[in-house]
This record gives sequence, structure tokens and C-alpha cells, in this order.
Amino acid sequence: MALRIQKVEVFAAELRDQPGDMARVLGDIAASGGSVDCIIARRQPEKPGTGVAFISPARGKKSQSGPGAAGLNRAQGVSTLRVEGDDRPGLGAELCRAVANEGLNMRGLSAAVLGGKFVAYFGFDNDQDADRATAAMKAVKAPRAAAKRASSARRRGRKSASSAGRRKR
Repeated sequence: MALRIQKVEVFAAELRDQPGDMARVLGDIAASGGSVDCIIARRQPEKPGTGVAFISPARGKKSQSGPGAAGLNRAQGVSTLRVEGDDRPGLGAELCRAVANEGLNMRGLSAAVLGGKFVAYFGFDNDQDADRATAAMKAVKAPRAAAKRASSARRRGRKSASSAGRRKR
């Protein structure tokens, strides 16, 4: 699978730092018919008693309108790229290096791997930086399915399809 890179909208919600407030925000989004793709939430040490949540809605018209209908505002000064694809060792470093080689500083990064696939959210200060980062990341080679199969076959002690036909004489 090639890398899939897309800009996503991010909404922000200030939270009360108490049990149940995140559930309240998510309940409001769900009640408006929305669905969430990613949440990054944390306390705000500079504002005791509060937290902040950055929420990217799932794709689809209904989900895109959910955070706004729930009273959340678009995050200001945050341009976010959602990057997904097949995972391999070193890919995250290569993506970050590609961004750095463009002289771009990331505002934030969150990533997860599940079942051999990864998804990462790269935050930038503005759309122009995100556009430049997109171009830089597109130059990073995604894992090739054939190379992954051959590597898996070797790890399991089998010959890859390309070496199976060769015999020592």
C-alpha cells in the first residue's frame, strides 16, 4: 500500500480536568451524528483545572459536521496531515527526516501501529508548511508488498517466489 497523505480538519475543545468531561464532549459529537477518527487530549498545566482535546472527525459529511454541531471550534494555527500505510522499521524516522530536510518544524506528532499498518497525524503551524511536508513525504518509499512477502517467507524458513525457481547445480 502506498502512503496515503491527506489534510484533515482539527477541532479543539477545552475540557474541565475532572472525570466525565471527555465523555461529555464525545457524547455531544455522537448526539449530533458525528464520529471521531482521532483524539489527542491532555491537561493544561498553565491553566490548572482544565484540559484540551484536539479532535479529527471521521470522513463523511455527517461526521465532519459533528464537532461543530457539538460546539467545538476549528483549531487555530494547526494544519494537520493524516498519513497512513503499511508499517516497516524506520519509516517514521524517514518521514520526519523528509520534513526536516525541507526546513519544516512540526507542531506535533501522534502515531500508532496496528496489525502491520500505521496511522500518524503530523501537525504544522500553517497550510503552506503542511503542503510542503506532503510533497516531501511523498518522496519517501512505502514498503513494497513483494519485498515484505519475501522477507516474511525468509523469516519463516521458506524460499521467496523469486528464489524458489533457482537451484544450485
